[in-house]
Amino acid sequence: MTRNQAIIKGTEFRLLADSPLNDLVQVPATAKTELGERARIKAAESLTELRKDRQEPSRFGVGHGMGMLEQPPKEVSYFELPGKVLHLDGDPGYLNKSLSLYEQLRIPAEGYHVREAEMASVLYRLLPRVRPNVVVVTGHDGVLKSLQTYDLHSLSSYKNSQNFVAAIRVARDYERHYDALTIVAGACQSHFEALLGAGANFASSPGRILIHALDPVYIAAKAALTSVRETINLGDVLHNTISGSQGLGGIETRGSLRIGMPRLQDLSTLKVTPSAI
Repeated sequence: MTRNQAIIKGTEFRLLADSPLNDLVQVPATAKTELGERARIKAAESLTELRKDRQEPSRFGVGHGMGMLEQPPKEVSYFELPGKVLHLDGDPGYLNKSLSLYEQLRIPAEGYHVREAEMASVLYRLLPRVRPNVVVVTGHDGVLKSLQTYDLHSLSSYKNSQNFVAAIRVARDYERHYDALTIVAGACQSHFEALLGAGANFASSPGRILIHALDPVYIAAKAALTSVRETINLGDVLHNTISGSQGLGGIETRGSLRIGMPRLQDLSTLKVTPSAI
């Protein structure tokens, strides 16, 4: 905070803005608590839905369409390979929350705190090494209302949408197939149409509203945990984000989770008899 200016940062939503002190109005503590509690309840519900997905193997068609009986013997076991996520975030605090959520859901993920303006160049270096199934580029954005006039259709009217577009183009040049690399991009009030046009599968913000800090993570997790034989249910995924369809939107996309058989074993417990030469 400077002498006459304050920096405002959201605790639940991806908000980062400056404001003159005389333009601020103190919000009653009860209102702040109520808003934060509603966001936390919705976030908990979304996490519960994702965990439920992990506990319903029938949705992957185990034993169906795999050269097996429709109702396989109980002893048949399998293992899961969720899609791998590469997450770039312009906010270190939100990045840590995101990585914690991936870990809870047992989704392999690498995360990096990167300034939005540097995301394109960082992605160019990371993509060939990490080889992810899902890429998230998020952080902070917003309509620059300090401009005398602003056009919601112009990238120049946004704080970081042009940087997200540049990063998406790098990722889409690396992998042109929309089902081979799922791209989730944007932050609060981002230029939704430009992000989709650049090659994102999912983006914010159709209604130019603030989005919850974990909304991009929820969509990335849904992509990583949906079978490669299924498309992500758009209505379901957008309903379960905290911000809803005004905060995020997307296009039909296949998941990236694969199952295998038999279940992987701990090799340390195996007893192998050497074969005769």
